Amino acid sequence: MRLEQEDKSSESGSTIIGASLSFKGEITGEEDLTVEGQVEGTIDLKKNHVTVGKNGRIKADVYGRSITIAGEVQGNLFGEDRILLRQSGRVRGDMRAPRINLEDGAKFKGNIDMDSKDEKQLTLRKFPLARNRNVLTKT
Repeated sequence: MRLEQEDKSSESGSTIIGASLSFKGEITGEEDLTVEGQVEGTIDLKKNHVTVGKNGRIKADVYGRSITIAGEVQGNLFGEDRILLRQSGRVRGDMRAPRINLEDGAKFKGNIDMDSKDEKQLTLRKFPLARNRNVLTKT
């Protein structure tokens, strides 16, 4: 199943997946999303804010401009701007964003990558072989 918001005129709108709802599939669109229920699949809202509330349970990779986690996520998080893991939040997966904040008491298991897009491009120009290898070496 695929949930997609067609009306792009409501870019400042917001959608809530309530605590009693369960969704399997891909979520895409042009508005903010708050999840208090369960989602399994992919959440792709790169230009918008994604919030996983305290009751939210996610088994998905999440793409958002900014991502706030107060519930539970099993999957990777990709924030264009930032990721915030609240005290009540639990993440099992990797997080990638230029800014990542873990509040005291948050639970996290995975890797963190805080390279911005500009830094990655600079690295690839400086070390062109880095495209073909996972390891960068300085000379």
